[in-house]
Amino acid sequence: MEHLLDLDIKVLREMLRKKEMSSVELTGLYLDRIKEYDGELLSYIKVTEDAAMDMARQADAKIAKGGEGKLLGIPFGMKDILCTQGMETTCASKILKGFVPPYDATVIKKLKEEGYVLLGKLNMDEFAMGSSTENSSVQVTKNPWDLNRIPGGSSGGSASATAAGLCAASLGTDTGGSIRQPAGLCGVVGLKPTYGRVSRYGLIAFASSLDQIGPVTRSVSDCAEIMNIIAGYDPMDSTSIPEPVPDYTEYLGRDIKGMRIGIPKEYFMEGIEQDVRSAVENAVRFFERSGATVVDITLPHTEYAVAVYYVVCTAEASSNLARYDGVKYGLRVDGKDLIDMYKKTRLNGFGKEVVRRIILGTYVLSSGYYDAYYRKAGQVRTLIRRDFDEAFNVCDVIVTPVSPTTAFKIGEKMEDPLTMYFSDIFTIPVNLAGLPAMSVPCGFDNAGLPIGLHIIGKPLGEAVIMQAAHVLETEIKAKKIPDSFRK
Repeated sequence: MEHLLDLDIKVLREMLRKKEMSSVELTGLYLDRIKEYDGELLSYIKVTEDAAMDMARQADAKIAKGGEGKLLGIPFGMKDILCTQGMETTCASKILKGFVPPYDATVIKKLKEEGYVLLGKLNMDEFAMGSSTENSSVQVTKNPWDLNRIPGGSSGGSASATAAGLCAASLGTDTGGSIRQPAGLCGVVGLKPTYGRVSRYGLIAFASSLDQIGPVTRSVSDCAEIMNIIAGYDPMDSTSIPEPVPDYTEYLGRDIKGMRIGIPKEYFMEGIEQDVRSAVENAVRFFERSGATVVDITLPHTEYAVAVYYVVCTAEASSNLARYDGVKYGLRVDGKDLIDMYKKTRLNGFGKEVVRRIILGTYVLSSGYYDAYYRKAGQVRTLIRRDFDEAFNVCDVIVTPVSPTTAFKIGEKMEDPLTMYFSDIFTIPVNLAGLPAMSVPCGFDNAGLPIGLHIIGKPLGEAVIMQAAHVLETEIKAKKIPDSFRK
């Protein structure tokens, strides 16, 4: 059983094709592990055992007939923000309880076409608003490396389940770091693609100019395999980029001789834990030994990124979440008239963090404040993007920590939202600029908690990011699954 959890998707696919095991057996293994471990981990909101076994049987029948599929028979978990036809999708919010989408998100459709098996829906911060998965209305997911600590957020369920071996891989979404930060804190690989590289159709929106869907995996190879499937133009998404998709797996195994790696001084500030700083510096030294050139760069508007983000994302959330009114779908709490019904539905349906962001967003969009806040934030956002453009004139990728600290304890920052917001300080600028970036494991701190290295690329530069990440992964050979989840 143990060795199966360490195998890449392409190896599992070959084993299934050669009938060395069946998808029913592989899916059963993961469902058994969910039963054994998820009672304490709480990474899944809903496990769809019967549907998963049906999908596995269909995969086996297709394999028996010589059918092909890049993910044929491979079991996945899915963040509960992606619409799955006929399966409840709630964004971990009470207000969407009972909502069953009539269609699949484009990424789900693409995975289905390649024969994947869906094990269930994974926990998250409500409407993807949070950095710890403590804002879920359902449960608090735990970090498999230390059950007293958070897995990160908002894709905490995706990172936790993937790290613990409760799915072969998963998808998450990233608005300000929500794939990369939990991937870093849980010791897995997480990629936020270039804005527009992966279709957002069927993703329940938080902040539409920032949201992106990406893979959470146990290896860079698996990440490349999944990106080959989910990336590409989609006419259903007006922000989708009509550019051809390279074969990302072709970049794995290439050396990085001559690659220029930018190190921004603004990201190596006070407040970074020493173990995190040391692990990142060791990774940079390894890149140098591998033939890369290290270049000092500056991203001068970084200090404004968190403030800009919390104007832009709250404004967009205020607009996007106005649709949840108790009329069309989800929760409805009756009142004495229409306005009273709106009020009671939203008061009962939205959690504290969601309410906070809706109020902030409504304020910055309101008459008299729009120019002072939202318009100004848009202008500074442009300056942040230009900083990256200038930096990429002298480097090919930028390397930073993913997070200033390793995973903090559950409950530690819940009463201090500002401190919580700053845990995404290194990931937020990437979303504002629409760039691709990856978290790849680069070591552990003294307490045995994972540390992630953040590799940022040029627009549509996911392949080069994976090339560098794969070289590091091959060197470090980080343990993929905690010992306590290998019983």
